[in-house]
Amino acid sequence: MIEHHLDITTADGAMNTFITHPEEGGPFPVVLFYMDAPGKREELHDMARRLGTSGYYVVLPNLYYRSTREFDLVTGTHGETREKMFELMSSLSDQMVANDTESMLAHIDADPNADDSRIGCVGYCMSGPFSFAMAGMFPERIKAAASIYGVRLFGDTSPAHLAERVQGELYFACAEFDEYAPKEMITALEAHLAAEGARTRVEWYPGAHHGFAFPLRPMYDKASAERHWERLLSLFARNLGAPVLT
Repeated sequence: MIEHHLDITTADGAMNTFITHPEEGGPFPVVLFYMDAPGKREELHDMARRLGTSGYYVVLPNLYYRSTREFDLVTGTHGETREKMFELMSSLSDQMVANDTESMLAHIDADPNADDSRIGCVGYCMSGPFSFAMAGMFPERIKAAASIYGVRLFGDTSPAHLAERVQGELYFACAEFDEYAPKEMITALEAHLAAEGARTRVEWYPGAHHGFAFPLRPMYDKASAERHWERLLSLFARNLGAPVLT
C-alpha cells in the first residue's frame, strides 16, 4: 500500500490530509472519507486503509484545519475535550466542506493514481450530512454517498433540500439507539427521499448505538461494523466499478 500525509491547498489554508491506495493496478476509484467529530486520527487512518486495500484511492482530510492541525478526542491529550470538539464541529458548514471538496477534487484530477471519473464518499457522525450534501452539490462527480450514523439528516439545517439534485446512489446506516439521529428524524428523511425519487437505502442496525463502527470506542459493535463494511464495499462496487487488483 502507498500512504501519504500531505497538505492540500484550499482557499482557507493548508488542509492536512491522509491518502492511501494500492501500489499496483491503478488508476483507482476514489473514496472521499469525511471524519467524525472526534477528529482525524489513527483509528480513521486504519479504516481508510481497509478501503484502500479493497482497491480504492482514499482521501481523508482534517476538516478542522482552519482551527488546528491536530485534534483527537479519542487518544489525544487532556486538552482535547468534548467542549472543544463541539466548538470545532459547530464551526463547519456544508458550504465550507464543499469548498474543501473542490480542493480535494482538484488534487484527484491531477494525480494519475486516481480515477477522477469514479468518485464516491462516506461520512460518519457529524459528516454523515456532509457526505449527503456533497452528493447533491457535486452531482456530476459523486456517484455514491454513504452516511454512517449521520446527524442532522433532516430538518431546517439539514442537506435534505439537495436530495432532488443527487444523481448517485445514497446509503444511510442508522443505529437503533442514537440520541443524535432519533427514529422520527430518520422516518421523515425516508419519506422525503421517497418523494424525491432518490436512489437510496436507509437501513437500521438493530441493537447498535451511535459510533458502532469505531473499534476504539466503547459503543463498538463488531457485527454491525462488519455489516457496514459489507454495505459500503457493495455500494462503491456497484457505482464506481469493482476495483481490479493485480
